[in-house]
Order: sequence, then structure tokens, then C-alpha cells
Amino acid sequence: MRLGFVIDHNRCIGCHACTVACKEENGVPLGVFRTWVKYVEKGEFPNTRRHFAVLRCNHCDRAPCVTICPTVALFRRDNGIIDFDRERCIGCKACMQACPYDAIHLDPQTNTAAKCHFCAHRVEVGLEPACVIACPTQAILTGDLDDPRAPISRLIAREPVQVRKPEQGTQPKLFYLGADAAALTPGMAEPQLQHMWSETTAEDQTLWRLLERRNGATTKPVDALARTVYDIPHLRAPWGWRVSAYLWTKGIAAGAMLLAALGLAGPVGGVPAAVTALVFTALTGLLLVLDLKRPERFFYIFTKANSRSWLVRGAWVLNAFGAGIGLWLLGAVFGWSGFLNALRAVEVALSVAAAGYSAFLFGQAEGRDFWQSPLLFVHLVVSAAAAGAATLVLVALAGGLGNAALAPLGAALTVSLTLHALAVGADVLVPHPNQDAARAARLLTVGAYRTRFWGGVAAAGTLLPLALLALGGPIALGAAAGLALAGLLLYEDLWIRAGQAVPLS
Repeated sequence: MRLGFVIDHNRCIGCHACTVACKEENGVPLGVFRTWVKYVEKGEFPNTRRHFAVLRCNHCDRAPCVTICPTVALFRRDNGIIDFDRERCIGCKACMQACPYDAIHLDPQTNTAAKCHFCAHRVEVGLEPACVIACPTQAILTGDLDDPRAPISRLIAREPVQVRKPEQGTQPKLFYLGADAAALTPGMAEPQLQHMWSETTAEDQTLWRLLERRNGATTKPVDALARTVYDIPHLRAPWGWRVSAYLWTKGIAAGAMLLAALGLAGPVGGVPAAVTALVFTALTGLLLVLDLKRPERFFYIFTKANSRSWLVRGAWVLNAFGAGIGLWLLGAVFGWSGFLNALRAVEVALSVAAAGYSAFLFGQAEGRDFWQSPLLFVHLVVSAAAAGAATLVLVALAGGLGNAALAPLGAALTVSLTLHALAVGADVLVPHPNQDAARAARLLTVGAYRTRFWGGVAAAGTLLPLALLALGGPIALGAAAGLALAGLLLYEDLWIRAGQAVPLS
């Protein structure tokens, strides 16, 4: 059995009865919505037309939100409904990044995720969802998609229905009949700063200013112009500076241990490298917990774990990495050279895993196309090596070590920073697989973030450190290390921001 929706936009009159019924039935707080109606207008007066789009959870057969949720707070029922359990949710917001349809929001009363759950409590007792009952034009149809005799199955078989973002491969079970593509496809309609009965939020206004065309010219015919004239507020960027900082601190910890295990850290490859890695690993864990909306539930990642989620697997990797650092520190303190040599291969593997596992986490964030780079794992490892080398350079300088001790670290920083620059270029300059990824990349290269990207990341954070490294000497090396660390942090921040700037609905 697979329950699904059909919304007939030949019948929909945009009355919001479904939205009101959903709020009343499920106690949805003000300011957030499980189902909502978006208005899009096309054309130029007097040849204009308004189109409606009823948006909600698609109850996908291959739901990425279920896969990424670390605590099984999102799960699939036997009847195909994607339901959620707010008692298990830790507020990590990963499901919001995984959903390509912007269907999940944060409940301001519980600080947990929430979305349409097909009125599962009504379905269990043989009733239809509240939105179906309330719709005055019977524009919403539900039923079992596996039953060929069901009205919904017959309708889908004979009518030209469509789904949102079929290219995502999520196999959505919400079908639209007679809906206009501009209403269903983000980016086809220009958002307005003011709506018919409301104003957009400051975050939405900022988003549009980031993505707006650099001039007012357009090559579209007049009858194809579309503009959003009514929508609801959206949390456009669930992940903020803590996630950017987490990538940076984790990279420093993993890079420091990677260089130490490879024997490239010189005299700081023992206790100093291990202590540095422990400090930044602890900061990484702290940032991850503080970014949760329900931080008091952080231990659910271990006690209610979804083993398919890379949030959970990442936690396992970080714990193993922390244990490896502890063993390395123990061997360094007691001078067990044989023990450290035996530990090197394991420590290299743990460091690479700690640096790179986030690539698989961002890969599960399927709603953000810019993050779906096949080079991300390699880029994270290279960035970690650069961050670790730069940090150990500063540690060595603070310890008063001379040029002989700094030479291997300087070489490691030069190589890793050069590889990082090549990876950044691949991220933003090579052709992208779809329009959303390309729009995010243009934000960095020619859009609102271009000054920070070219001036901060490329010039001050990469080219200038490489020039200083070529000069040599402790002062130049220290300046290069500091600039490289700042450039790496800035790039992580811009990369996170750009990936979330493209709207999902």
C-alpha cells in the first residue's frame, strides 16, 4: 500500500482552506505551515493570469529526509506515509537540507522538525486528511497508488500529471494536474519584496537581492514572465556559522594528526600535534551540539541512532578519531617510538576519515545541488591538510622552533594550499550539472559574494600566502599560515551560504 496525493489545479481556487484545515487539525503554530498555497502571476496587464500551487510534503518513496535523520525521528509507515516523531528529534535541521521540496520546517514551540504527515492519525481510523475534507472544490484526491482500481490511480493513468523536481530521483507521491511550471519550479518566478496581503521576511528579501539579475534586461517573451505574488516565509539557511566553523575546526584537528602520522610535522608531530588535535576536536563537538535546536538530546545520536545517516556515522568517526589522538598522545608522552610507528597507518586512516566524512553528509543533503560535488571528499582532505599545516606552523613558531623544524611544515602547507586552490576552482568554475548548482556558484564568482571570494579567499587567503611561503623565513611563514587559516574559514562560510541561497520552493 502506498498512499499518495493528487492536487487538481484545474479545480483549485487558491482559497487556503487546506492550509487552515491543516493548521486547525494538527495545531500548527503561527508563522509556519505544513501545507500552503503559493500564487504566481504571468504576463503583462491586461493579459495576465494567476496560477496557484499547493505545496507540502511529497511523501517520497525514496525520501532523503528519512535517510539523513540521525535519530529515526522521520520514518516511513507501512502505508507509505513519511511520518515524524517530535520526541526523537534533536533539531539538527539535516532533514531540511535533504528535502528538495522545502516541505519541512522548525516548530517554534517544540524546536523540532515538523511537516505534513498525511493526517496519519485520521488515516488510521479510516478518515481522510483534513485538507481533503475542507477543500470546497474537491481539488485534493488521496488513495492507494498500488491499487489500479482506486480513483487516484485511474486519474494518474489517464491524465498528464506531473511531479516537482523529478530529476532528484526521490519518487514523490504528490502529483499535480493542470499546475503551471512557474508555480512549481523555484527560480522560474521572480519573488517580490511585497505580497498581496503580506511582506516578505528580511531573510527572503536578502535572498532575492543575492540572486537578482545584475541588470534589468530579460530575453523572455512577455507572456512567459512570472512573479511570485504570495508565498509564506521560509527558513532559507538552516545551517549557519556554526556549521562553517565546524568544518574548519575539524579540518585543523584532522590535518594536524594526518601530518603528524605521515611524519611531516617535524618536532611538533608528537605532543604538540596531539594536543592541538584534541583541542580542535573538542571544539568541533561543541559546535555540533550548540547548533542543535534541542542540544539536551544530543546523546540520541548514539542511543536512537539511524545507522544510514552520515550524522551518526560521522559521530562514530569523530569518536574513533578522538581515541586515536589519545593513543598518539600517550605514546608521545612516554616516548614509545615503536608504538607510534605501529599506530601511523591507523592514524592516517582515521584522520582522512575525520576530514572527509562530511562529504557524504553533504551528499545526503540532496536539496542542495551545489554541495553534490564528486570532488568534495578529496577537497575536504586537502583543506584539512592545509589547515593542519598552518596551525602547526603557528604552534612551532610559538615554541620558538627554527627554520629546520619549520621547513617540512612549510612544504606541506605550500602543496596542500595549491591543491586547495585547484579544488576551489573546480568547485566554482567548471560547468555544473544543473541550474541551481550553477546559480550558487555564480554567487561566488560574479554575484553578491564575489568580493569576499576573489578578495578574501583567492587573493588574501591563497595567492598571498603562497607568495609569502615562496619568500621563506619565520615571519613570512607565520603570516602565510595565519592568512591561509582565515582564507579557509572564509571559504567554508561562503560555500555553506551559497549552497543554501537558491530557493527550494
